[in-house]
Amino acid sequence: MSSDQALRTRGATQRRAAKPAPSNDDRFLGELGDRVRAARERTGQTRKDLAAESGVSERYLAQLESGRGNISVLLLQKIVTVLDLPLSELFSARDEQAAELSLIQQLLKRLPPQQLSKVRAQLVREFGGAPLERTKRIALIGLRGAGKSSLGSRLAKQLGVPFIELDREIEREAGTSLSEIFLLYGQPGYRRYERRCLEKVVRQHERCVMATGGSIVSEPGTYDLLLSACYTIWLKALPEEHMARVVAQGDTRPMAGNAEAMDDLRRILEGRAALYGQADAVVDTAGRTLEQSLKDLRRAIRA
Repeated sequence: MSSDQALRTRGATQRRAAKPAPSNDDRFLGELGDRVRAARERTGQTRKDLAAESGVSERYLAQLESGRGNISVLLLQKIVTVLDLPLSELFSARDEQAAELSLIQQLLKRLPPQQLSKVRAQLVREFGGAPLERTKRIALIGLRGAGKSSLGSRLAKQLGVPFIELDREIEREAGTSLSEIFLLYGQPGYRRYERRCLEKVVRQHERCVMATGGSIVSEPGTYDLLLSACYTIWLKALPEEHMARVVAQGDTRPMAGNAEAMDDLRRILEGRAALYGQADAVVDTAGRTLEQSLKDLRRAIRA
């Protein structure tokens, strides 16, 4: 190598060594561009498509994705709106977990409300608690007259575990009857007692059979706890059977002074059907004797 060549090589090396490191601003813009490009590619859009939908020029997008575009927040908001992406995600550290959460969020946004409740229930069952521990507690749900108390007490005896009626636990906790709880504290007060007593049952009983109130499914937080801590079974029956069984127990209040009681009962059952349907299993007691339903219940547990 000649002396001139050696000098040129040494000079190039010195220039490369003297090149300043990227500033924090440059790194931020580079990472921002990478996130925008990755989000666009996940949606399958070309840069031209994104430009057309967002109103941001394709040239500007190219600069942004290459880390050279210092874009305004307003223009960035237009881009993320088209990409169906939270603006905050572009400014947070991106990792594999964040990417998965973003994809899950985009999927959930496309689901109708009734499917969202099913997804939530499935997530609670699969990941809300230890599956083996959950199956040791059997929780019976359903409207009054479904057979929760009569079947639950017999099932608990066969299994050799305690039988717990959640409403009785609520009365003991409050020191008064359910009707007095509603009179004194209203439904919010009852809900607080219900949640507190369910937490106590889960904490104190590793194994049990529990009969719950018919409306427990209407309180999302409490119902989530039930689904995650217990193996839930919906005891299902026809509206006429619900009413007949309650009256047969000596409680004529459902029919007293209410000619539309059956219509009200049907509406309640229809309104809660999707929530009851989130249970792990369903046992239909319609037209079945107590012994037949008990066998069906045992089969549901074994399955």
